[in-house]
Amino acid sequence: MFIGTGITISFDSGFLAEILDVGGPDASRESVNVSHMGTSDAHVFLPTKLIDNGEFTVQIGFAPGTEPPMDEDAEAIVITFADSATSTWSFSGFMTGFSPKNPLEDKAVADVTIKVTGAISYA
Repeated sequence: MFIGTGITISFDSGFLAEILDVGGPDASRESVNVSHMGTSDAHVFLPTKLIDNGEFTVQIGFAPGTEPPMDEDAEAIVITFADSATSTWSFSGFMTGFSPKNPLEDKAVADVTIKVTGAISYA
């Protein structure tokens, strides 16, 4: 079992935030139906080779003076876990969503969406 406290995310652009929650990636890949007229009992599928590593969602502490890298090209992003091995997930990605929330008498947060482009390196 792993407790998520202590996770950090670094961006090549230098963007820095207090991380409150990390979700994803929501990776997927397509399948191809290879059934034919002689297929008798159920459809037959083969997996495609290309994986869409989807998106990460991150909730951060919102600081009004910090500009999110919404206009940046894809950049190197590293998620570092606070497990005993200090595992990392490294990938290229870019921010596709930034949605701040400022509730009355509660902490200001922002929901961030990061699109992964290419493969993820798990170390």
